[in-house]
Amino acid sequence: MYKHIALLVRQEGMSHEEFVDYWQNNHTPIAKDIEGVVRYQQVLPTEPEHAEFDGIAELYFETLDDLHEALGSPGSRDYDPTKEVAAEAREDVNNFLAIEERPRFIGEEKVWKEEADSTDGLYKHSAFLVRKEGMSHEEFREYWESNHSPLAKDIEGVVRYHTVYPTDPENAEFDGVAELYFETLEDLHEALGSEGSRDYDPSKEVAAEAREDVNNFLAVEERPRLIGQEQVVKSEE
Repeated sequence: MYKHIALLVRQEGMSHEEFVDYWQNNHTPIAKDIEGVVRYQQVLPTEPEHAEFDGIAELYFETLDDLHEALGSPGSRDYDPTKEVAAEAREDVNNFLAIEERPRFIGEEKVWKEEADSTDGLYKHSAFLVRKEGMSHEEFREYWESNHSPLAKDIEGVVRYHTVYPTDPENAEFDGVAELYFETLEDLHEALGSEGSRDYDPSKEVAAEAREDVNNFLAVEERPRLIGQEQVVKSEE
């Protein structure tokens, strides 16, 4: 499945609560019906005052062509869609988003672990990964897949583990996205730290091993993350 991830930043002068109200009540009814979208989900931060973004919007498409037709190419941070609903959604983002401060990521999702039937209502740690200096994207991906992901999927409390690989690494804003899901917020915090800590010192065994391993391939300080609760708005899968 191909996925467009938008990390949302509210417009200046708008509160987080005003942003959420507009996003959910005005924009979402449009965005979920963008041509080609088969799944649409949102992640709202559990502690907005500590979050690096106001939310995450995730749109899934069956094919990369469908995604590009609706939302532009990997190299275009902005886009000018020609399809009717996509064009309406693009125009509407000007009403609540700081567009230039909104990173986006286009990638293909891989599911490593799936112990929960649905992601709806689960607590999610999304890490937007940047490779270490001196490492190629190919070297980064090889290490991530072969060394780190086998650890990360078994972190205590993780019920689902997904990775998202950029379809066009040369134009991508990140080298990948790691998504770890937990049944409770307490489980997430115990494994991966609180919302206010961009870094963390876990005490559980596998979590500690995974945390130590990120130093081998990630530029940790350049890695945004968001802790939130996921809501599945549309699913036609």
